[in-house]
Amino acid sequence: MIGFAYLGALAVSLGGLAVLDRRFRLAFWADPARTAITLVVGVLFFLAWDVAGLALGIFARGDSPHMTGLQLAPELPVEEAVFLTLLCYNTLLVWRFLDLRVRGRGHRRPGATGTAATPRPTGAGADGAAEPSDGATTGGRA
Repeated sequence: MIGFAYLGALAVSLGGLAVLDRRFRLAFWADPARTAITLVVGVLFFLAWDVAGLALGIFARGDSPHMTGLQLAPELPVEEAVFLTLLCYNTLLVWRFLDLRVRGRGHRRPGATGTAATPRPTGAGADGAAEPSDGATTGGRA
């Protein structure tokens, strides 16, 4: 049972990222097709990198009692593919979060949930006309 500890930790971590993704609608809940393509391309790139490193003798599979022992290829454990998925998903979520913070949530694509707020001039009412100010709430002196 201890042989699945690392794989289980990776799965729990992926689940936590999915919860954050759903809460903030960053990747899968914003654009599932684009997210899936991005993750697949990223994971395949890093798996190819690992295979090249293994073939050149740069990388080696370490032994640990916390790993399953299942391998995708010689010296390439299953846990590596799950870890690479976690790495790519985490990076994608950080990128999307920072991108949305920099650009602001007002620049959503059509069809996204929620509405973008239209900024109004300070002191403007619903019709755009200026509303009177009492000075006390604006911090001005009487």
